[in-house]
Amino acid sequence: MLQIAENSNLTNWQERVDMAAAFRWTARLNMHEAVANHFSLAVNDDGTQFLTNPNQMHFSRIKASDMLLLDANDPSTMEGPDAPDPTAWGLHGSIHRLCPHARCVMHVHSIHATVLACLKDSTLPPIDQNAATFYGRQVVDEGYGGLAFDDEGARCAALLTDPKVKTMIMGNHGVLIIGDTVGDTFNRLFYFERAAETYIRALQTGQPLRILPHDIAEKTAQELEDYPGQSERHLNELKAILDSENSDYAS
Repeated sequence: MLQIAENSNLTNWQERVDMAAAFRWTARLNMHEAVANHFSLAVNDDGTQFLTNPNQMHFSRIKASDMLLLDANDPSTMEGPDAPDPTAWGLHGSIHRLCPHARCVMHVHSIHATVLACLKDSTLPPIDQNAATFYGRQVVDEGYGGLAFDDEGARCAALLTDPKVKTMIMGNHGVLIIGDTVGDTFNRLFYFERAAETYIRALQTGQPLRILPHDIAEKTAQELEDYPGQSERHLNELKAILDSENSDYAS
């Protein structure tokens, strides 16, 4: 893998590089939405200081050095010249302030997850191995209240108090994924979109669904949760591809 020198003026350089790779690959998979949507990553022990993307920069251009470093407890954050997008501050700031176990937060309006979020029942059932990943580990937000400014962000954060729940299907909105690292969270985001696509396509057949029983769905979810090193290997492979293309993401 191409080695790029760390920018000595910036803290948390490796975390910035990982975030930039996740942004670039999300754009490549067309899971972003114009210059909206946001990722964030906590960098201190209590989770209140976090990296996030600059205000309305396209995911395909974001570099490690572009990342904003914010403090969820700083009320003056939105007053500065480099203030984040207001909805990024409202949603991600609230989650990092109120849910210390949510180290990394990724929110997108990807097509199939958003289709799922528009159904009257937005729960993802365990119809295949990918979907089983999320069995008993998802929550559906039934109370969409408009753009994710501070009050809406705090309301969403209140749905993530159970550390087992890593996926929030945001009714009428999109999906939000939390995790321990960038790799962990991006891997979960990738597989949720894949699982949602399989489910939507299965519904389109009009045929009855083959839903896994509780014991097998839970067993599969636990096995995937314990699978060694897959999420970090996934991210490392994506960075290796970007490096082979001489991408500037890690600059």
